[in-house]
Amino acid sequence: MKNLPKIALGTWSWGTGFAGGDAVFGNHLSDEQMQQVFDTAMQNGLNLWDTAAVYGMGSSENALGKAIGNRRADVVLSTKFTPQIANEQAQNAAVEMILGSLNRLNTDFIDIYWIHNPHDVERWTPMLIELLQTGKVKRVGVSNHNLAQIKRANEILKTAGFAVSAVQNHYSLLYRNSEEAGILDYCREQGITFFAYMVLEQGALSGRYSPQNPLPDGSQRAQTYNKLLPELSVLTQKMAQIGETHHADTAQIAIAYAIAKGALPIIGATKPQHVTDAAAAAKIVLTDEQVGELEALAQSINVNTRGGWENDMLA
Repeated sequence: MKNLPKIALGTWSWGTGFAGGDAVFGNHLSDEQMQQVFDTAMQNGLNLWDTAAVYGMGSSENALGKAIGNRRADVVLSTKFTPQIANEQAQNAAVEMILGSLNRLNTDFIDIYWIHNPHDVERWTPMLIELLQTGKVKRVGVSNHNLAQIKRANEILKTAGFAVSAVQNHYSLLYRNSEEAGILDYCREQGITFFAYMVLEQGALSGRYSPQNPLPDGSQRAQTYNKLLPELSVLTQKMAQIGETHHADTAQIAIAYAIAKGALPIIGATKPQHVTDAAAAAKIVLTDEQVGELEALAQSINVNTRGGWENDMLA
């Protein structure tokens, strides 16, 4: 897709309750804080926003819609159809779900609408054709799909004259499953934009956490990553060293790495500084040698950060 910024901003952490930012990340954001993040992003040319109906069961979409206000024309909006929360009895569950998203986001259309996971490619993918035909959706993406599932979704959409425009998978220095499975190569061949989420591994690669300063107790990310911090400290120290040569911090190197690999990172932003740091990271150009050093070190650590909701792309 053309005319996109190098970085998207994710609002998973803006939701509350089930699958929201307070439960998953240990965050508690006020409307004022979220508005400051949004305004800072727009001032820095970062206008691509990613959310999902399932993030806080609609509360993330509500928060983003409120922050956007009357600036819809300035924003590229990305949200998701999640099969697991779909109404199984609806004639077209995707139509029903997007109507809720459109209402919460206060818009008539979605720029990029994703099938959140490959629960049943044959069943759910055709439902998005109607959304494309009616203009409620401008582009379709697939998230957490393996290569065979991406290809099949593309085939289904092409029967109606459409195609998969974007793929969104977990991708980071610690988790290169999609690259190893050939998904990045396929995206390049087909002109599909590859979005990378969890580039910072929910903060574990930000340089802000260590065995002495672990992630917030009680959050799901603390349960996943705190036990890995001793091994990760070797990698984050190397990232910090490389960062010094670019006048950048550890988190910015993690972002710059994904961009160097041809990905469009989705960065969760809860503070204005996260936005300005991400904007600066988009300007960093890592050398091939630096990329190779980071990949070799990450591979030697040999940790698996695949989320419980994710399929193994190599299976």
